[in-house]
Amino acid sequence: MVAQKGKDLLLKIDSNGLGTFVTVAGLRSKRIAFNSETVDVTDADSAGRWRELLAGAGVQRASLSGSGIFKDAASDATIRSRFFAGQIVAWQMIVPDFGTVEGPFQITALEYTGAHDGEVSFEIALESAGALTFTVTP
Repeated sequence: MVAQKGKDLLLKIDSNGLGTFVTVAGLRSKRIAFNSETVDVTDADSAGRWRELLAGAGVQRASLSGSGIFKDAASDATIRSRFFAGQIVAWQMIVPDFGTVEGPFQITALEYTGAHDGEVSFEIALESAGALTFTVTP
């Protein structure tokens, strides 16, 4: 992947449960991380006592995070209501010239901060809650 503008990395939420994705307002920074646990199957017969792993057996997960400002009351309400209800809803992370990751996520953290001479900002963290799909950007 070649250099990209950070503002082109988009985080979207299914706003109505029908696949209508809207960009989460005012995110200034975004991050996605993929992780996979390993299953160690090393035993006394392992060659040279090197660790052996069982392919495809570990739990996979993804986490999304971002920080920024809410540009309107609707985007704030959408995020806040999903958090307090503990809902698992569909989200998308669009990475330009790479692809789109889509699937169910739950908001695991929502923080608000503000300085006396600045705007109110927020930070959000999400954890995957099911199978994700990846679509390559054509």
